[in-house]
Amino acid sequence: MHYPILAANLKKTGWAISSGFDRTDVNSVADLKGGTIGVSRLGSGSYVMGFVLADQQGWLSSSTAVAQPYSNTAILHTFENLRKAVNSGAADFFMWEHFTSKRYYDSQEIKRVGEIYTPWSSWKIVASTKLAGGDGALESRVEDLFGKLDQGIQYFNDNADEAVAYISTELDYSEEDAKEWIKTVRFPKHTEGVSLDTIEGCVRILRKAGVLSEGKGMAPGTMIIQKK
Repeated sequence: MHYPILAANLKKTGWAISSGFDRTDVNSVADLKGGTIGVSRLGSGSYVMGFVLADQQGWLSSSTAVAQPYSNTAILHTFENLRKAVNSGAADFFMWEHFTSKRYYDSQEIKRVGEIYTPWSSWKIVASTKLAGGDGALESRVEDLFGKLDQGIQYFNDNADEAVAYISTELDYSEEDAKEWIKTVRFPKHTEGVSLDTIEGCVRILRKAGVLSEGKGMAPGTMIIQKK
């Protein structure tokens, strides 16, 4: 069963590039080429962003074949394991969302080597093809979902102080970091619809990472029900 992409929300996400705090051999992005990357699991965001970084740095030799810009990939499952690995030497670096990482920079458990932004927005909304007609029409339940999401986004935008209070008490953020994070967040006024350029860029990177294969699955244009 295919699941077409219906919408995109949130802006591009900043990912921190981190290594062990006392690592003297890793001080810049250039030091990462040929090293060991730590990831939570194969195909995860931390895995795919390694290829985004390598692509930006010119470390990939082919646009379609899966290149290996790193000597090894350490699958470590959790954020805690990733932090331990860059200090023990089991991995040289890993990538994780910036503000989630920041408190561990403040405590000097890990250090920031660089930062990279995702080439796509943070979240996509997908649905079964059973809910989308061939003419681009959507079931009323899906249209209702978009309406409720748009209402929720408006509430979030109008109540930033409430969002900061929740994030700083329920999540792993300080109040100061929650306020800084809020400044980086931008939702669209209307969630429905997706840019074809965004999906084409995503597919290109996923093919380089070996997550998708050329000639298999849906073409980018057919993944989208409604384009922006």
